[in-house]
Amino acid sequence: MPRLEFESLEKLDHYLAAGGSLENTVCQSLDLRGRTQALVAANLRGAVFLGCQLEPVAMAHALNQGGMLFPRLPELPYDPYRGFLYSVEELLEPEELEQRFLAGDEFAYDKTLDGRIYTHWHETGQERPPDILDALGRRLHDHAITDAMEELLEGREVVAIMGGHSLGRDHPDYFKVALLSRRLTQEGFFMISGGGPGAMEATHLGAVFVDRGEDELASAVAALESAPTYREKREWLLTGVAVRRRYPPKDPERAQSLGIPTWLYGHEPPNLFASHVAKYFANSVREDGLVTVAAAGIVFAPGNAGTVQEIFQDNTQNYYIESGPSPMILFGEDYWKWRRPVYPLLCSLANGKKYENWLSITDSVGVVVDTLLRYRSA
Repeated sequence: MPRLEFESLEKLDHYLAAGGSLENTVCQSLDLRGRTQALVAANLRGAVFLGCQLEPVAMAHALNQGGMLFPRLPELPYDPYRGFLYSVEELLEPEELEQRFLAGDEFAYDKTLDGRIYTHWHETGQERPPDILDALGRRLHDHAITDAMEELLEGREVVAIMGGHSLGRDHPDYFKVALLSRRLTQEGFFMISGGGPGAMEATHLGAVFVDRGEDELASAVAALESAPTYREKREWLLTGVAVRRRYPPKDPERAQSLGIPTWLYGHEPPNLFASHVAKYFANSVREDGLVTVAAAGIVFAPGNAGTVQEIFQDNTQNYYIESGPSPMILFGEDYWKWRRPVYPLLCSLANGKKYENWLSITDSVGVVVDTLLRYRSA
């Protein structure tokens, strides 16, 4: 039986007020110094405290009863035991970021939480940290992110759109991806992407516009086009902040989406339109998770090496899966048949396999939507 987890004091207080037992429960990164009386009176057998702050008497009681205390790790710009996914507000502080940029601060992004974590990652060995505590902190952090992501996605029909980070906001495919994501969100699918620029950004922009018209979406894309790629980081972020402010979601619950970026590519800031952000240190964990959680289908917009890698990761899962292969839809016939000719090879691999009927290629937003709806009802 899974352990009951507490990520907020509000949830914990409500549970205790209802007479709940803390035996075999988990508290994640909570300041419990104001809950000493309740803790000392509680049964803490098997209770786990991940990075929590406890007063000495509560700590002694927990240890005496067989509880486990995982200590906070010092001098980290991130919380390795966090109980929630990130938000754009937490990572990028959009309004403050805009003010700093407009005041002439060329290091405005570096001062955001996202920028500070990326700097720390860069200064502590990047992919191979020499300090075991840095390595441990990252692994604990990524585990916490996965746990929070699984809680968010439970019971949802998840569709991913993969595609290139270099796809410009001024490219016709950017608007097509945004339109597609909007349509799929309207149909009740939960949209995810790699969380970065390009086709990934368009995915989340489309979800934000679930309750707005196509003309408003076109106006938003036109406003973004003045900074077409993330290489102009200042302008790219500023235009994103402005569009975000001008077009808030009408129904935040319906407009939710999840971006899954990585600090391995930390020079690319996460886009500003995802409602939730599951940012990882380990790109391998992130990539496998992206493909695995999108059980309702994956759409592959034009992209290069990273997108091709994701195509074959998804193909491998479908190739060897024993039941329930999910749709693979290549979005862009000319691109995937001739410029990056992976479709013929995929067809050869799928021949005679269960996923053969769910492998397709199209230029049409409507065909993608119809395919995923057909899979839903199959």
